[in-house]
Amino acid sequence: MNGTPVVQEAAVDFGHIVGSRPLGVLTAPSAAVVQEILCFAGPHGLPVSARGGGQALYGQGQAHGGYVVDMTALNEVRCIPRERTLIAGAGASWRAVVRAALAEGLTPPVLPDHLGGSVGGVLSTGGFGGSSHRHGLVADRVRELEVVTGTGEHLTCAPDRRPDLFRAVLAGLGQCALIVSATLALVPAPTRVRRYRLYHDSPAGYLTDQRRLARDARFSHVTGQARPAIGGGWQYMIEAVAPHADPPCCGQPPADDELLVGDLDHDRDTEEIADLSYAEYLHRLDRDERLLRATGEWQRPHPWLTLLLPEQAVASFVPALLAEDAQRGLRTCGTVQLRPLSGRALHAPLLRRPAGELLCLLSLMRTAPPDRPGVVRQLVAANRTLYERATTVGGFLHPVSALPMTPDDWHAHFGPDWPELVRAKDRYDPHHILTRGYGLWA
Repeated sequence: MNGTPVVQEAAVDFGHIVGSRPLGVLTAPSAAVVQEILCFAGPHGLPVSARGGGQALYGQGQAHGGYVVDMTALNEVRCIPRERTLIAGAGASWRAVVRAALAEGLTPPVLPDHLGGSVGGVLSTGGFGGSSHRHGLVADRVRELEVVTGTGEHLTCAPDRRPDLFRAVLAGLGQCALIVSATLALVPAPTRVRRYRLYHDSPAGYLTDQRRLARDARFSHVTGQARPAIGGGWQYMIEAVAPHADPPCCGQPPADDELLVGDLDHDRDTEEIADLSYAEYLHRLDRDERLLRATGEWQRPHPWLTLLLPEQAVASFVPALLAEDAQRGLRTCGTVQLRPLSGRALHAPLLRRPAGELLCLLSLMRTAPPDRPGVVRQLVAANRTLYERATTVGGFLHPVSALPMTPDDWHAHFGPDWPELVRAKDRYDPHHILTRGYGLWA
């Protein structure tokens, strides 16, 4: 069984850094099958992890010596327009969610940038998107969950129904239950959007403008990047999106360039403005994915790191790290994302984040050579250095990162929320079989 292509595929993930040897891969076409697997695995102490899109970076979804549950058969998506909700199986992709919602003129308030991940995988880690500065995590817009706990119980949870389990599952890293399906809130979708790309030479000016856009309602989506500048150094780009239609749709007036960006301090000579359908905008990364798959880069190691930082630390923290020798590869084989967040919009209790309202999400999305494991080890070590430096300025790790963590590290990470997670773990997964790849427990 260990030599089958399905098992070999489950032994790796998108990160292509950590491998494992699962006993097997079990397909779950229903919640009953998930129950059966967990009822058997628990008393035998066999690790179990769910696999949807296989997007983990550092073995978080692997099950060494146990079983990987293939959730892709749980892919039904059903939109209920009159209730503005959508029910999606854990193995459904966000592309399928978008397709079903847009067919009814609706959309989730927050969507992950990459639509190839699974519903269960994104909700287990929280999920950030272009509208997170206004609407929080993808997981913050879940109305109800259907799950199977580590003891094999098939349960439904919501804010007013088993709230302790609901809190432990959303952004809970798969530690207490495996998601079977989720009921998502929907809102009216725009037909078209206008996208602005605004360039700044200094991080200070960039952050001032980004903060201004994130705190008012002129744009529905605000993201950003640090990009290599010609001749060395870096420039900073805000990508901001507003609903745009003529005639107006969804109660929104047509976009007015001067009203939207006239008060900003970007370089007017280099601004880029484009009108897109909303569907085109949501699928903006699909072409990049096809290109990366065609060139083979998709299958290379991805030692990515994502941090949540207090905004006041970013103006010095980010330029300093971009100037380091260890980060030189970002200029040619990587992307640096830097987007605004509001602490008030983030609600999942197990998402650890800096204190205060003004936050930034920093993602270093590197690609490493497949035939140079020493380089990969160096980049993972550099991640550790940056993570420790971030904690000194009040920052936190986003656990999707390529970074080994010990139980003591996790205890420090969760801080005052650790006891609640321990109680939920003891109640819903007393055998400690679920999603061991994160390394939370000794």
